Amino acid sequence: MSALLVRDVMTKAVVTVTPDLGYKQIVDLLVDFGVSAVPVVGDDRRVLGVVSEADLLHKVEFNGADVHAGLFERRRVRLAKEKATGETAARLMTSPAVTVRATATLTAAAQLMERENVKRLPVLDQDGELVGIVSRRDLLRRYLRTDEDIRVEIVEGVLRRVLLIDPVEADVVVTGGHVLLDGKLDRRSTAQIAVRLVRSVDGVVGVTDELEWGFDDTIL
Repeated sequence: MSALLVRDVMTKAVVTVTPDLGYKQIVDLLVDFGVSAVPVVGDDRRVLGVVSEADLLHKVEFNGADVHAGLFERRRVRLAKEKATGETAARLMTSPAVTVRATATLTAAAQLMERENVKRLPVLDQDGELVGIVSRRDLLRRYLRTDEDIRVEIVEGVLRRVLLIDPVEADVVVTGGHVLLDGKLDRRSTAQIAVRLVRSVDGVVGVTDELEWGFDDTIL
């Protein structure tokens, strides 16, 4: 039993820009390639930052307005005004970039996106070099598995290989990614572990636990 990793779902062909690329050229790239952000990379493939549509829109937001940063303005407003005057990727980018390792789990990547309020993450290899980019949509690929694929992994991976349970002891029914577990196991703790492991299987959207047990070994 193995969970999908970021490297399994990321986009490997990444559109990148150099720090000196101009505003209009960045806009053209976003439109031409249908992406909403691009990593800014140096000659060593290290990610210096990310330029997103939000970064570029500051120029529209303050179009024709005074962009002089006030002494007591909030940091967000000051940064927005600074980007409104930017003409190159180096001046427009959000830095440092929020990145993720290729070997991270999809759960870890989703939690990072939520915590940092970003929609995509540049993906780095073990040497810290850019090898891909992963978006929120990419993380949803774990739910594209068929019900039969999910059932096979639960029966063969969770029950037989991990828990050493004869599959005849538990009935597994998968419908639309939702798993129904039924049957009788020897111990309550084994049943609880089975449910927990099944919830973590890629593609599972929910679990109905109807397992019974012969001995309650959770009582001290």
